[in-house]
Amino acid sequence: MESKNSPSYSRLPAAIDFSSKEGGVVKPGTTEWDSVRHQVRQALEEYGFFEAINFKKFASYIGKAILDASKQAFDLPMQTKERNVVGKPFPGYVGDYPVIPLYECMTINDATTFSQIESFTNTYWPQGNPSFCQTLKQFTEQVLELDHTVRRMVMESLGVEKYLKDHLESTRYHLRLTKYKEPRTDNDTTQLGLLSHTDKDMISILYQNEVDGLEFQTKDGGDQWIKIKFSSPDSFFVISGDSLSAWTNGRLHSPYHRVMMTGNQDRYSVGLFSNTKGGFTVKAPEELVDEDHPLLFKPFDHLEFMDFYTSEAGLAVESPLKAYCGL
Repeated sequence: MESKNSPSYSRLPAAIDFSSKEGGVVKPGTTEWDSVRHQVRQALEEYGFFEAINFKKFASYIGKAILDASKQAFDLPMQTKERNVVGKPFPGYVGDYPVIPLYECMTINDATTFSQIESFTNTYWPQGNPSFCQTLKQFTEQVLELDHTVRRMVMESLGVEKYLKDHLESTRYHLRLTKYKEPRTDNDTTQLGLLSHTDKDMISILYQNEVDGLEFQTKDGGDQWIKIKFSSPDSFFVISGDSLSAWTNGRLHSPYHRVMMTGNQDRYSVGLFSNTKGGFTVKAPEELVDEDHPLLFKPFDHLEFMDFYTSEAGLAVESPLKAYCGL
């Protein structure tokens, strides 16, 4: 899909700085924490995403390493990449989609169980690749802290922080390496890298190289898109998913987003995605349901929702979440 008719682009929300004046990251119970918490809540309500900067000076030692590791994995022969075959909720290796020929990804399910990262590494390098394995572990550890920080801020801002421990214990994470091949187009011609979609998880946290392409649709829909340009090499994009929108009873927005490619460079991104484990119910707390905020979604099991989403019926509707459990 190529187009010279660009949609209109809206403004980008300000990046949220997580650093403390005393050094390190803002700490709970401080005025700095309260200020950042307010910004996080506001951004996820109005946009469904935000750019996080200065979280533990991440990219100074891991950013380049994780992108180099991604390139190393995607440069492997196709028959080697296809060895990564795993079960639900996400397949291991995906490539050669006719509708999105630029897209290629690898997924590690249960990535915070670090034996899974070791297993993934050994699948591609039976002789071992300690540097690759260690880089993925370090990246996951760092981004996991950001995930926990954001979720704590969200729950505190909603007055439901008592659920945080159970909320985190019911979570599983998957790590995804993604490559978008260079489209070899001029700067006025875009080619689809990834179809417009909402994430189905709680929170997605993305890191990328210097090649842009990520776009978010504005909350009011239409043809208004926010074209992302990362402001620094240590920044992440934090995205609210359908499950978090349902859990907060619609208070947080789950945005449609896509990737539109142009130019002559490959785009690499790495994301950590948080999902509710099978057997646990995604259900809005009673504190978030009242006369002004009637219940929007029936309680649901995330894995069962994913089964619907990937079914013929789920793929045919604009909003799988509303079709599956909307009231």
